[in-house]
Amino acid sequence: MKRSDDTYLFALVPGGRMISWPKLRALVGVNKLRMPEPELALAATGFERGTITPIGSTTEWPVYADETITGKRIAMGSGAHGTQLFVDADALITAYGATVADISDPEPVAAALRVVERGPP
Repeated sequence: MKRSDDTYLFALVPGGRMISWPKLRALVGVNKLRMPEPELALAATGFERGTITPIGSTTEWPVYADETITGKRIAMGSGAHGTQLFVDADALITAYGATVADISDPEPVAAALRVVERGPP
């Protein structure tokens, strides 16, 4: 994510959930955050969008992790298209001093699927 002062941060949010911009902005203490253009993301991290990971980034930016990843083994970008890293989320959080908080909401489709899977009330 890009701040208005041209600094960046990593936001770790699991599949099936989406970044809650209001929650993340409030946590970071800024009024504006956005996804950077592909060329800016590459310059800021050394990775192309879709492959970005804090592991091996050319610059150490702050890491914010959604609380739903704690205690789990997660898949994340590996710095190259078509490959992923599988890591222990708690170890990653500790290694990068990540701030853990509620920074996501369920994706609308994922929420609808959970309702269908459970069946009617």
